[in-house]
Amino acid sequence: MSEQPAPFPLSEGPAAERLGSGIPGLDDVMAGGFPARHLYLLEGEPGTGKTTMGLQFLLEGARQGESGLYVTLSETKEELIAVAASHGWSADAIELFELMPPEEALRPEGQYTVFDPSEIELTGTTQAIYEAVERVKPVRVVFDSLSEMRLLARDPLRYRRQILGLKQFYAGRRSSSASRSAYRRSGAWPGEWRTR
Repeated sequence: MSEQPAPFPLSEGPAAERLGSGIPGLDDVMAGGFPARHLYLLEGEPGTGKTTMGLQFLLEGARQGESGLYVTLSETKEELIAVAASHGWSADAIELFELMPPEEALRPEGQYTVFDPSEIELTGTTQAIYEAVERVKPVRVVFDSLSEMRLLARDPLRYRRQILGLKQFYAGRRSSSASRSAYRRSGAWPGEWRTR
């Protein structure tokens, strides 16, 4: 008789709360799903399924009666609804919060001249995210994308501080978060899930 391999070692004790991913087979490998109240990074090249996985994560939570929030800095609500529809899903059960710059901000007269844009844009974006989380009070959050946040921060130290601040903010609200990032060829950081 052959022994079954042990599940992926994400255990935090025998009764650790798990959040199902909504992806057939993945929850079996992960001993029931992602440990709750953690931040997970989905990283991969364009078209590898990061948005799809984020939507599945939130829709699985909605199926279980959990509130979900998809914060997007890189895709419109319409694009997210279209991605969901392409899989036969409805995004009606999750809150889609779009943080795209308004059209007037892209015109030359809407550009900043006194302050560095990162000083204003990053602070405003972060505040809008905090307000959306306070309003929705989600159990699950998908943040799309860290690449956009990195561009807003412009400085590696400021970016790191912002990400740590978001992580602490979500943890203080007992939320679990999956964040998207563009593919990085130098290898994965601990705790990352890379899609291919």
